[in-house]
Amino acid sequence: MSQEAAPEQAVPERSAPPSVPEQKGAGAPKGLLQQMEELMAALSADLNQLDADLQSTSDRLVPDRAPDDQPDPHQPQL
Repeated sequence: MSQEAAPEQAVPERSAPPSVPEQKGAGAPKGLLQQMEELMAALSADLNQLDADLQSTSDRLVPDRAPDDQPDPHQPQL
């Protein structure tokens, strides 16, 4: 009986979630590093695009006011 129970208990311990690939040899860390570098490059590009979008949006929403156009804080507002 103990021989039948041992393989059943060993199967859940060995199985890994499908999202975690098995590492095989020394090539796996290099592949993971390559993937991480590609993801970081994509993230950087996305952040640069987001920054450009936010800059253009803020330029359209907040018109530049000349110093003469600003009300004097010491004068009563009409």
